[in-house]
Amino acid sequence: MPEATGTGQAAAGPGVTDHKGGVWSVAVPIPDNPLGHTLVHLLETRRGPVLVDTGWDDPDSWDALAAGVAACGFDVTDLHGVLITHHHPDHHGLSARVREASGAWIAMHDADAAVVRRTREAEPGRWLDYLIAKLTAAGAPDSHLAPLRTARAGGGGRALPGQRAALPDRAIAPGELLDLPDRRLRAVWTPGHTPGHVCLHLEEEHPARRPGHGRLFSGDHLLPGISPHIGLYEDPDDATATDPLGDYLDSLRRVARLAPAEVLPAHQHAFTGAEGRVRELLAHHEARLAGLRALLAAPRTPWQLAEGMEWNRPWERIPYGSRTIAVSEAEAHLRRLVALGQAERVAGSDPVAYLAV
Repeated sequence: MPEATGTGQAAAGPGVTDHKGGVWSVAVPIPDNPLGHTLVHLLETRRGPVLVDTGWDDPDSWDALAAGVAACGFDVTDLHGVLITHHHPDHHGLSARVREASGAWIAMHDADAAVVRRTREAEPGRWLDYLIAKLTAAGAPDSHLAPLRTARAGGGGRALPGQRAALPDRAIAPGELLDLPDRRLRAVWTPGHTPGHVCLHLEEEHPARRPGHGRLFSGDHLLPGISPHIGLYEDPDDATATDPLGDYLDSLRRVARLAPAEVLPAHQHAFTGAEGRVRELLAHHEARLAGLRALLAAPRTPWQLAEGMEWNRPWERIPYGSRTIAVSEAEAHLRRLVALGQAERVAGSDPVAYLAV
């Protein structure tokens, strides 16, 4: 597992890192995903260890989590609670199994708990109807819509990821000092990647006495070498025009003001220099918005905009499912431009098109 140079962290076993001061990380694999794993963090408390996230719901992932907890000196039955940074299945997937094994409570921000509840209750056909309509309005070609229509005609498709994850039994309130014995862990609401994403600020002196203010469990909000996906907050029953990218940029600035001594993210590796990393991400999105505004010198649909954006590979090599995600990200950027008064919808366009102003 990659580590930040000179962090003073010690490896406790395969995929397990002792970050000192009763804080550990366990690399839990994500099947068939280039990210490789989720870093599940374990925080020791007087009542037993508390996890930050759980990892993907998969037998091999469960075995890795259980072995990692054991390498930290505990058994999964000892777990006292689970704090979920956000609802995505590589973070929340094993929560039900953790609860079944240990009786641990599960906590999450209300906005993401609503997504979990909706996912558990959703019929795949209802979601497919919504997705087909949304992509049609965005200008997706028939070649992209055809597989979705086939799945819908065949009965609705597969169950949605995350439908087996646990419903949380505690809410994480923004600014709350969480009820953990012997620890000062404060919730920081950081919407953007999801509507209820939270970072968790450990307001305790860094074990290596690094300059800064404690340590930050950052989930997917702040990563050392990746800009997290910022797409639309999807709810088939809510047509509110949200601004996820605006939420994310505001959240980044909030985290920079915390000035943590070290960041413990859910992917890649622990790192220092949170304020500098925030500046890089703000500059990245500023440049991307400027590039998109240039593309909108002529009217474009969200699909056409996604085709013209820069990705980590040419558009023709982006997998089918990832194209849907890319269009969602293009729409999130469009909403930011509209909110800034730099783009507007072309009246009467169908599918909907946008133009720079």
